[in-house]
Amino acid sequence: MARIIAIANQKGGVGKTTTCVNLAASLAAMRQRILLVDLDPQGNATMGSGIDKHALEHSVYDVLVHQVPARQVIQPTGEAGFDVLPANGDLTAAEVELLQVDNREQRLRAGLAQVAGGYDYVLIDCPPSLNMLTLNAMVAADGVIIAMQCEYFALEGLSALVGTIQRVAETVNPKLQIEGILRTMYDPRNSLTNDVSAQLHIHFGDGVYCTVVPRNVRLAEAPSHGVPAM
Repeated sequence: MARIIAIANQKGGVGKTTTCVNLAASLAAMRQRILLVDLDPQGNATMGSGIDKHALEHSVYDVLVHQVPARQVIQPTGEAGFDVLPANGDLTAAEVELLQVDNREQRLRAGLAQVAGGYDYVLIDCPPSLNMLTLNAMVAADGVIIAMQCEYFALEGLSALVGTIQRVAETVNPKLQIEGILRTMYDPRNSLTNDVSAQLHIHFGDGVYCTVVPRNVRLAEAPSHGVPAM
């Protein structure tokens, strides 16, 4: 059975999607069977994996709202070596439509249960908000990687996200845990970067990954070509 990991942060533009796509490509290069789940209505992980979100017959929206089997929606990426449960703008409506259904926070978990046995890892790219889609990701996941920039306001948002993860673990998904905090767009020449890093280490200790994602032109350009940077 796959280990399911959500990459989350309610703040946009922190490198969640870049992390998710390139982690999927890296694990696939290590001969792991990978499914990337795009839970962001912007569909950036879908496009960044080389799949045209405008040409989809079905998307993760149909899995969540209409309970279409995930295996009918999953698409391969070809050279990148992993599969994608894609998203497009239809997913915007899921937030409202899920409020009308039973077990709304369990829909993604149920959909993935049908296919998880065929993968080693399932990586979920969460939307930049603490909404019903993110809640579905956390209920389905075994762990959460928090991607964050070393900025002052990021610390405020981090406490809200950690609180949400703890509440989900206490009430719905007791196996859920924080895998680690990944510092993205990292610039060690910036004093604020170093100050925020120090605060993270004080509060989370070994929960802060030693690995950082630096600012990198190649990482920024790769999505426009529909391929991972790896």
